[in-house]
Amino acid sequence: MSVAAATSAIRERLGDRPAPRLGIVLGSGLGAVAEAVADPVAIPFAELPGFPAGVVHGHAKRLVLGTLAGTPVAVLQGRAHLYEGVDPAALAVPIRTLQAIGCEALMLTNAAGSLRADVLPGRLVALSDHINLMGVNPLVGPNDEAIGPRFVGMDEAYDPQLRAALHARAAELDIDLGDGVYLAVSGPSFETPAEIRAFAVLGADLVGMSTVPEVILARHCGLRVAAVSAVTNLASGLSDEPLTHEHTLAGAARGADDLQRLLVAFAGAFTP
Repeated sequence: MSVAAATSAIRERLGDRPAPRLGIVLGSGLGAVAEAVADPVAIPFAELPGFPAGVVHGHAKRLVLGTLAGTPVAVLQGRAHLYEGVDPAALAVPIRTLQAIGCEALMLTNAAGSLRADVLPGRLVALSDHINLMGVNPLVGPNDEAIGPRFVGMDEAYDPQLRAALHARAAELDIDLGDGVYLAVSGPSFETPAEIRAFAVLGADLVGMSTVPEVILARHCGLRVAAVSAVTNLASGLSDEPLTHEHTLAGAARGADDLQRLLVAFAGAFTP
């Protein structure tokens, strides 16, 4: 019901504008990308039925509709997180609403800590895979076959063609874009040095507290997915700097300009 109500509210605000083709989710400290949207219509999450607003500093908590480099987009400027006490199932409403209003693909961004000493703050990394250590899956519970299958394959959760397009645009812009595996934890506490060492053994390159539920939900409803992490810090035990959310926001600002240029170029060349 919430998805239908949110979809109706968005379509009413869109009017005669073209339906968005690309959904974008902006993580902590990365909301400036929304400022590049042309002819924008902004809707606070609080006005969209079922949208969990979240309360984390660094998130504007609104949906911005418009065009980015000529492509109709729907930009979620912020997201809710499990560590805020949000029901995992509630995370489905924004993602399924994006699909319902016409989006064919989802571009996710986040602020992440690096587990590699050679991947420093300010670097952008395209996600090639993930490890879910959040302890939850947003698809637990009854399944609606009209939305997606009971069991969702995740072998190519991050669309290879979309990731190749990201790298092509990065090369054109002379942006140093890496590839990496993202490990998701629930938070809100930062990881211990021992946990970071364990995560590295598991094959993780980055660690964060978001994105993975959205990837699962997007693949379940048929959206193609790409994702980029903005590295904000070296993870616990790899640096002498103490980890704080303010530190995360400051680190995100280092990569925000490159991320905005990359997403604008990606949107401009987007093909379903």
